[in-house]
Amino acid sequence: MVWARSLYFLCLVCLSAFVSNCHEEKKVHIVYMGDLPEGDDSLQATHYNILHDILGSHSLAQEALVYSYQRSLNGFVAKLANAEVVKLRATKGVVSVFPNRKLQIQTTRSWDFLGVPRSQPIKPTDGSVIVGMLDTGIWPESKSFEDESFGAPPSKWKGTCQSNNFTCNNKVIGARYYDIANISDPRSDFNSPRDTLGHGSHTASTVAGREVQNASLYGIGEGIARGGVPNARIAVYKVCWAAGCTDADILAAFDDAIADGVDILSVSLGSVQPVPYDQDSISIGSFHAMKNGILTSCAAGNSGPIRKQVSNYFPWALTVAASTIDRKFVTKVVLGDGQTFFGTSLNGFTPNATAFPLVYSGDANNVTFGAGPEQSKMCLWGTLSNKAEGGIVLCDYANDGGTARLAKAAGIIMPFSYLEIAFSFPAPAVFISHEDHDKLFDYIRTTEIPIATILHTEAFEDSMAPLVTKFSSRGPNPISPEILKPDITAPGANILAAWSPLGLFSVYRFDKRSVDYNIVSGTSMSCPHATGAAAYVKASHPDWSPAAIKSALMTTATIMDSRKNPDAEFAYGSGQIDPMKAVDPGLVFDASEADYINFLCGEGYNISTIRLISGDASNCSTASKTWDLNYPSFALSLLDGEEVSATYTRTVTNVGSPNSTYIYEAFLPPPFTVVVEPTVLTFTEVGEKKSFTLKIVGSPIVQVPIVSGSLAWTDGNHTIRSPIVIFNDMPTSFSLYEDTLEKSTLQKVLELQQGQNYMSILEPLPMTRTTVRSKYSKYRA
Repeated sequence: MVWARSLYFLCLVCLSAFVSNCHEEKKVHIVYMGDLPEGDDSLQATHYNILHDILGSHSLAQEALVYSYQRSLNGFVAKLANAEVVKLRATKGVVSVFPNRKLQIQTTRSWDFLGVPRSQPIKPTDGSVIVGMLDTGIWPESKSFEDESFGAPPSKWKGTCQSNNFTCNNKVIGARYYDIANISDPRSDFNSPRDTLGHGSHTASTVAGREVQNASLYGIGEGIARGGVPNARIAVYKVCWAAGCTDADILAAFDDAIADGVDILSVSLGSVQPVPYDQDSISIGSFHAMKNGILTSCAAGNSGPIRKQVSNYFPWALTVAASTIDRKFVTKVVLGDGQTFFGTSLNGFTPNATAFPLVYSGDANNVTFGAGPEQSKMCLWGTLSNKAEGGIVLCDYANDGGTARLAKAAGIIMPFSYLEIAFSFPAPAVFISHEDHDKLFDYIRTTEIPIATILHTEAFEDSMAPLVTKFSSRGPNPISPEILKPDITAPGANILAAWSPLGLFSVYRFDKRSVDYNIVSGTSMSCPHATGAAAYVKASHPDWSPAAIKSALMTTATIMDSRKNPDAEFAYGSGQIDPMKAVDPGLVFDASEADYINFLCGEGYNISTIRLISGDASNCSTASKTWDLNYPSFALSLLDGEEVSATYTRTVTNVGSPNSTYIYEAFLPPPFTVVVEPTVLTFTEVGEKKSFTLKIVGSPIVQVPIVSGSLAWTDGNHTIRSPIVIFNDMPTSFSLYEDTLEKSTLQKVLELQQGQNYMSILEPLPMTRTTVRSKYSKYRA
């Protein structure tokens, strides 16, 4: 009887497992199969047959297949159970299978700061340069996207305009939208390429917006809004919604954009967690773009200043950090005794400088709500009493201003560490330093009738610029530390550009005001600056490869000061972009698909996978090393105490004067030595290639975050520079900044400011998206 009872329970366990497996929720996955096979005109049928073999029936295969990639790359999207994922990964012809993740969306003055003149000497003939924007869509009626004086799109354009209440023109020549996983929300999203968040309109106008006079945010930053290449065309690929951006949609957009005929791609999106190159949609898409002669410019991410958080770290893409420009926005707080404090915000209120009582939030706790001083001093939702009504509230913690609005306060003052960037609030508000916060608290405690005024925001000159922002994600590269990332930095702080009138423009999610131009910050803003610079170079050199354009931008970048940027090259890469110099670099570090294939070989990818990705009979070189990729920078990652010895081989191509001689200058601080051979490179024609080696030797190092050096080649008329970095691989959480406690708060502010529908700062209420305003309901599909 014991054995029978055991058998009975064993059967129950097996039956339970069987039933559980039958009801296992199938999740959306991307099945990547590499390059397009030759002569296969029915990839969707091939994808269906693969699923049929795995699932065992026609109906299950039809139900599972969601989308097929078949224009520029080979793969499909399918709903799969865990066991089916395992089987597919073992299927011949499959490179990788990975879950459909949600990724994050990462002016008037910035292009002037970069030295790009309004009257550009280089103008794309007949608007031939086409920039593809993978983002939240676009607001086509914006003045930044008018097509006056534009002719018909160039004949190479093969795209389309999905015109669900959306009209393209000769400026915005194409528009598509993607929602493969059905994450759009009809309460807040339009099922069309139309932008309801603002982020996509901002990035597109930063790259290629027309000149717009007197653009501002409630008078702040007033001037001429323009993109870097206002003559370029724009092709829109809407992959992001209020709920986020999925891998499936991103890869579908790459598949179309490459086939449509874009010249440059801009992707202000990214993943927080690093994954292998063959399991990242932007990595895969940008690799196939590179194969087709298209450079992809990507945001480095907003997870700084902690080390090793950089996104989009693949070597075939341009990874862009964010830095400041020589204009900062300052909001003054004036006390009743005449003391003046300088903070930051985007305060378009109180132009008449009215004074109000200054109230400490800890003294205004809402007893009815059950809040004590410990809660009210944090200015949490509903914790302020009527003592705050009509006064300016001093809080102990940063928040979105909604608390002050609810309490009918006249304004709010908060301490914050990240004073390099400014935000809009639903009421007069300002961030000040923690030290100044303590002074205001002392003023309240020592003054019988404390009063204060929050003034309208002003623009000040910032002589310290450019500085890499604290939020900008830092290197080193989390997957391939010998490939220095980020590559470069560009303006990404307080950038004024076009916005969707439906987009949330302040950090308070219930703010119903509407604007046509907005000031926001993030690597999402720096990425389109680099995209515009790349388009500028492409217009001058249409036959240059993506690697050549990238090299030109990196090696002509403005050198940054490591004394003002303690993370050095892990913060800014090669330096700040200089579009005018990049047009004529003299020499470039070029790289082909074969070079990147050898890089993947050095990363440990096997021959069968390599051949699927490349679509041909590629072979790995027996001596493939990651650091031998012909990259415009040099990075050496060492374990503590490891011997310092490495030799790099590089090849440069002459794109300057036919007869030229370059001499080198290299530097590394003691105890390191750098040796370059040969010491002179002589060219007799344009397009000629010359190779050299760079050897680094030195004593072992222990717990050294970064050692910076450089290599320069000059012929007297041209100078290119490459950074050299040596470092110990420190913990991921390591930071050279001490004030990182507010990092999560800052990230929430950036996400909300850029249109991401995430939880509001320090606010315990559930997040709900405000429905689309009725005045714009005519644009619904």
